[in-house]
Amino acid sequence: MSSDSVYKVIEIVGTSSDSWEAATRLAVETASSTLRDLRVAEVVKQDVTIKDGTVDRFRVRLLISFKYEH
Repeated sequence: MSSDSVYKVIEIVGTSSDSWEAATRLAVETASSTLRDLRVAEVVKQDVTIKDGTVDRFRVRLLISFKYEH
C-alpha cells in the first residue's frame, strides 16, 4: 500500500461577529458538511469589517485541503 496522495486546495472565507477563531471554526465546520476527508486549513488572511467606527465582523480567509478519492 502506497502513502502517495493527491489533494485539492480551495479557498473559503468565514465570518463571525465574535472572533477570528469563531469565523475559522464556522468555515471549517460548514466546509466539512459538503466536503469529505478534510485535512488541513491554513489561515492566509484575517481582516475585519468596520461599521460606525467599531469592528462589525471578523473575517478569515482559509486555504483548505481535502484528499482526492480513487
